[in-house]
Amino acid sequence: MRPAARVQAAIEILDEIIAAARNRGAPADRIFTEWFRPRRFAGSGDRRAVRELVYAAIRACGEVPPSGRAALALLAQGDAALAGLFDGSPHGPAPLLPDEQVAQAGVAPGWLAEALDASGVGADEQAALLERAPLDLRINALKAALAVLPEPGEPTIAPHGLRFAPGTQVELWEAYRVGAVEVQDAGSQLTCEAVSARPGEAVVDLCAGAGGKTLALAAAMDNRGELLACDADRARLSRLAPRAERAGASIVTTRLLDGGREMAALQDWAARADAVLVDAPCSGTGTWRRNPEARWRLSPAELARLTALQARLLDIGAGLVKPGGRLVYVVCSLLDAEGADQAAAFLARRPGWQAVPLLLGAGNPRGAGLRLSPHGDGCDGFFIARLERLC
Repeated sequence: MRPAARVQAAIEILDEIIAAARNRGAPADRIFTEWFRPRRFAGSGDRRAVRELVYAAIRACGEVPPSGRAALALLAQGDAALAGLFDGSPHGPAPLLPDEQVAQAGVAPGWLAEALDASGVGADEQAALLERAPLDLRINALKAALAVLPEPGEPTIAPHGLRFAPGTQVELWEAYRVGAVEVQDAGSQLTCEAVSARPGEAVVDLCAGAGGKTLALAAAMDNRGELLACDADRARLSRLAPRAERAGASIVTTRLLDGGREMAALQDWAARADAVLVDAPCSGTGTWRRNPEARWRLSPAELARLTALQARLLDIGAGLVKPGGRLVYVVCSLLDAEGADQAAAFLARRPGWQAVPLLLGAGNPRGAGLRLSPHGDGCDGFFIARLERLC
């Protein structure tokens, strides 16, 4: 592909990403892959160059841009070489006009930027949310002897974490194939450290998804005890069993939940868990480095839906904790509505509980919990609170 054709390709892909953001369609990565599938003439260099353009445009636009062309026009304002590729050549974009519609620059849509400001997330913190994320691995303690890596990696803030450059193809490593390492952000690893799961305990991962944190908990428990992984998403939960087998996590059992009827399916676990992890669905503001278009998908109504769901899941998790046990609440969000405010509301409606300070060697106190951020800690953004049931 000629350079101008790459720009046109980026425009067309951005048009699809923008439409999907407005209509809750496919994620950007899937759209990118599907756009290139029938275009076999495009080589790996073409795909890489187009991808760089697409994601640079997504990161540059605060509000949802009116079009892919408007998003690229914004980038072109500060890049004369890119502006010159709007040349009207075959397969290239038409020349830019003096009155060309240009997307609005910014970190996030206006209402969301205001919510970040109100949550104490300053300008530097907000800018760091859109930087490119590194690739972090967790050494699987269950198979640590097999963790022979072709590259040394850099230590992270997590005890078993190593950091590599973005794009490192760890899936080709033997250590990955045998389950000696797992791809997991350092902040995500620290959320599991907050659970302090110990061998012989009964632990529930209430919102397990595909099980990344479940596997870390199994390793912390040295495959001794009970570890129940639950989720209401059948497709995501079905991916956990093969992952657990690969990782050598033999104590994991799974349970599919029916949304709205979770306690009916968990009666056998009522008030008997030593620890419950509630990694609740959230806005994902802490993971924009990996999914920058996610900020275009969020709305005040969706945020309200998520906070209501988080409160309900906290109450469900609380019902599983035995006296003296602990409930660890986690969201990959920097918004107080999903973090500090949510924990405060839980403690206000449940007098038999208390917050316990977390000492993870990273993060900053926020309300009853701790907040990790890309700017301060070099990892994805998280709010973590450890809540204990009084005896």
